[in-house]
Amino acid sequence: MSALLEIDDLRVSFRMGRVAGRETFARAVGEADGPGSGAGTGVSFDIPANATVALVGESGSGKSVTAMSILNLLPDNAVRQGAIRFDGRELIGMPLAALRALRGKDIACVFQDPMGSLNPVFTVGHQVVEPLRRHLGLGRRAARERAEALFEEVGLPEPRRRLDAYPHQLSGGQQQRVMIAMALACEPRLLIADEPTTALDVTIQRQILELLAGLKERHRMSMLFISHDLGVVGEIADRVVVMRHGRIREQGPVAQVFAAPRDAYTRALLACRPSLAHRGARLPVVEDVLAGAAGSDGTATPRAAPRAPKDPDAPVVIEARGLTKSFWIPKGVFGRREFKAVGRDGRGASFRLRRGHTLGVVGESGSGKTTLGLALLRLHEPAGGPVGGEVLFDGRDLLTLRREELLPVRRRIQVVFQNPYASLNPRFTVVQALTEPMAIHGLGGDAAARQWRAVELLRRVGLDEGALHRYPHEFSGGQRQRIAIARCLTLEPEVLVLDEAVSALDVSVQAQVLNLLKDLQDELGLAYVFISHDLAVVRFMADEVLVMKDGEVVEQAGVETILERPREAYTRRLLEAVPRGLPAPDPA
Repeated sequence: MSALLEIDDLRVSFRMGRVAGRETFARAVGEADGPGSGAGTGVSFDIPANATVALVGESGSGKSVTAMSILNLLPDNAVRQGAIRFDGRELIGMPLAALRALRGKDIACVFQDPMGSLNPVFTVGHQVVEPLRRHLGLGRRAARERAEALFEEVGLPEPRRRLDAYPHQLSGGQQQRVMIAMALACEPRLLIADEPTTALDVTIQRQILELLAGLKERHRMSMLFISHDLGVVGEIADRVVVMRHGRIREQGPVAQVFAAPRDAYTRALLACRPSLAHRGARLPVVEDVLAGAAGSDGTATPRAAPRAPKDPDAPVVIEARGLTKSFWIPKGVFGRREFKAVGRDGRGASFRLRRGHTLGVVGESGSGKTTLGLALLRLHEPAGGPVGGEVLFDGRDLLTLRREELLPVRRRIQVVFQNPYASLNPRFTVVQALTEPMAIHGLGGDAAARQWRAVELLRRVGLDEGALHRYPHEFSGGQRQRIAIARCLTLEPEVLVLDEAVSALDVSVQAQVLNLLKDLQDELGLAYVFISHDLAVVRFMADEVLVMKDGEVVEQAGVETILERPREAYTRRLLEAVPRGLPAPDPA
């Protein structure tokens, strides 16, 4: 196959200012530290016509910088070296006007966060019509008709009505379909898809993957697919490029690389992924696998000792009985109607969570998973809609407690959200974020004692004292999630509600955080409500699983029963939607 895009010895660095009168650079891709540095090994790979090439690697490996270098969608302080040729035309150094003519027309992008990419003040129809008028010169009516046809092609329901919808009126999956429609509007020859399914549940992810594969075949386009989910890559890609620290460690046909990886780092990435087929005591992490591969005797990392079995008679720390939650939806000018987010069947959610155990909550987007978790903590505004049933904690019904009675209870039930950067105050240093909860609840004695405890908790979650006086933006996503977990632990909680706490992390960081959560549970006897759309992660973490659909609990049983012998067709559909593009793991 001829190459549509050729990347040859690409090196990318960022100007970091002048130090002692000399300009300094931070390397992001390749070996060179700055312009004119001469020798150095860059990134080189091709994207053939009508083929999908995947870039994989940990956060910070250079995947997105490499992809964004193609159309120079990098900050102004970025410096590119090497060659990027699209259909024989050199893109590095191309005049801005010529580059703009390529963007959206011949090369288009779909990003991870559609809500962050779509303009909230314009309708989605307007945003799809704009490139059609700019690049193809269509009139307003013709462009609108083309936009409607695109919405139908990407599977948006009621495409004509959706043209006049704003981004916030669509679900995450629908927003991503709009982004794909916008990218395909001018029938590009190359589509760059940067983590397009990371935050989506398994069924919506399956729909998006099938949509992309079908569109690729129909439009005969090539695709550069960036992901940290190796199962997804194994299904959608023809070739894979494995990156680490801005270098290519391995590349080749995806089936060959995943079945018989030559590089130790590729083997480490494959080993870090939780398995849907079996439940191990501990997940390997990249550093452990690499250390084992580099050992003098050539042996792999020793397997973790099996964890002690859970006590089936452990004390119940929290019990829900017929929990329901509704929201008020405006109707007409002054009216309103009740929307039941949890408990549409009238029964509500009921479960018991024992000390040291984990309840997994799974289901599609909109099934009520997060609403259930937040209802347990009374984090919804009372005026937003009624709540029903009982949530018993320490013999008291949390749903009937007065506001002043809730404060000591909330110290004992904490929550970790999906996006740690949004949940950590950007104006607070780490030490402020960790000591403020202790000061509010009167824990730790004085300021010095609270800071000492903050240091101890940072060490427990794998960070050192040097992190104390830094701000959230100075940390990676995995490090920020560790800080969020440490903040919860400052209050010595008994229950943690983890709402998609690892879904946005790459496989190696995800493995570290999951192992940390298991260790903390063993040490402190913590009980977890673990909300996730990743069934392999739920298999690793949970003891019991609660399956939700359209605000109802459709199935509830032990994790092995749910995943190996599901009763409900909906549960089976969730399992069938899990990407299975990886070779079968070793169950030993």
